Amino acid sequence: MHPAPSVIAFTTLSGLGFGLLFFLGLGLPAVTGGVAFVFFTIAYGLAVGGLLASTFHLGRPERAWKAFSQWRTSWLSREGCCAVAALLTMGLYAIGAIFLDRHWPFVGALGAALSIGTVFTTSMIYAQLRTVPRWNMMPLTPALFLTLALAGGALLAGQQDQATGLLGLAGLTLLAYWHQGDRAFATSGTTLASATGLGRIGQVRAFEPPHTGTNYLLREFVHVVGRKHAQKLRVIGFALAIGLPLLLLLVPVSGLALKHALAGLAVLSHMAGVVCTRWLFFAEAEHVVGLYYGKR
Repeated sequence: MHPAPSVIAFTTLSGLGFGLLFFLGLGLPAVTGGVAFVFFTIAYGLAVGGLLASTFHLGRPERAWKAFSQWRTSWLSREGCCAVAALLTMGLYAIGAIFLDRHWPFVGALGAALSIGTVFTTSMIYAQLRTVPRWNMMPLTPALFLTLALAGGALLAGQQDQATGLLGLAGLTLLAYWHQGDRAFATSGTTLASATGLGRIGQVRAFEPPHTGTNYLLREFVHVVGRKHAQKLRVIGFALAIGLPLLLLLVPVSGLALKHALAGLAVLSHMAGVVCTRWLFFAEAEHVVGLYYGKR
């Protein structure tokens, strides 16, 4: 699949933003006043910024509001509804924390559930697509989105103990996703013979390409990334998203200023690594339509 920058920005930023909102809703950290304002500003900046970035990939962004009406059948619509509900609920919780110096546990817990639910609905947009075997892996695809969002949220919330465990879990999930994803297309059973229904009469191959030029399907759904290139990006992405943040969190330090500096560096490293792995998430995804063009 074509790794559009807008979708990479959307899935990366919104995951981090809603991950942070999840921890804030649980009172981790239990901040109030000006400090709470800073935390909620970061969370909303990431979450809303990611959602806005997603509209740049739409052909008619002004019609995005119509997606909310299809919540019964569309995971995209459910994502939009869940995101709005989470932002409104956490907005109410933020008012109490910032202006009233109070935490409302029920409102916070509800907002936290809606925040992590938004990340889950985002993951299901991709996990439901049988035409992309690398994405159509339950429960690995949702687990990948959820663990990265929670790990990033814990880092941003300054929850070192939780972040350490969640980074380890996210790393294991990422490795499992890559291992299973590399075999997903072959094990899906989708071939040119099955797609045409002609396999029963013998071997099927294309007589000639459908056309000599490019088209929308080739631009959007048939992106080929070299194996060596992909392996290098996996190492870089894993090191930045998981390895370096874990190392920075586990380094024993005495000064508070140095501890905060290392935590900030861990956040930046994690964000860069998630961008890299999210690029691979799209670039390595093989749509079955590529069979018709001899690309799979």
